[in-house]
Amino acid sequence: MKKKDAFYYVVRGLCKAFVKIFYPYEIQNGGKLPENQGVIVCSNHLSLVDPVFLNVTSNRMLHFMAKKELFRNKLFGAIISKCGAFPVDRGHDGGKAIGKAEELLNDDNCIGIFIEGTRSKTGDLGRAHSGALVIAYETQKPIVPCCITGKSGLIKPFKKTKIAYGEPLSCQDLGICEGTSKEYRAAGKIIMQKIAELRSKHREEFDGKS
Repeated sequence: MKKKDAFYYVVRGLCKAFVKIFYPYEIQNGGKLPENQGVIVCSNHLSLVDPVFLNVTSNRMLHFMAKKELFRNKLFGAIISKCGAFPVDRGHDGGKAIGKAEELLNDDNCIGIFIEGTRSKTGDLGRAHSGALVIAYETQKPIVPCCITGKSGLIKPFKKTKIAYGEPLSCQDLGICEGTSKEYRAAGKIIMQKIAELRSKHREEFDGKS
């Protein structure tokens, strides 16, 4: 195991212990991501804990874009970098971050992207942004839909959270053949529908209907 990997798994273990106590969770579909290939995990976004949820419930290390301000503190920046985060300058050209994401995927790593682009304040699902779909098309890597659902709709301490992963979807499955805006919009709707289906199942289980 490389030193970077060893550090990541130590931090992952500490994070897992933390969320099990303060943010109890249940994994559905096992979080088994395809091995030995680049994969994009597209999830909804409810809280600051979401990146931790995804990293402790999946079988592979996930890399996330993080706003560049988080890297200003050199120590904290070094820690999150070793745990897979890389900076993005929000509101400006994100080409460098997209290039980094594509590089990681082409090296058979996993990327986590919150496809709505921001956290939901109500727990409702939003509209898909095209960034993840552009990256998928440019790298020809599959997307795995993921849903995070809190018992009360949002993520709250000591309240159960469910995390579920769907089946991998290729660009062909999503109808992205030429990389047009129309294709990206249609593919985004497919991803959000898959997330909505997982969320509906969560809601039924929380309500005791299944």
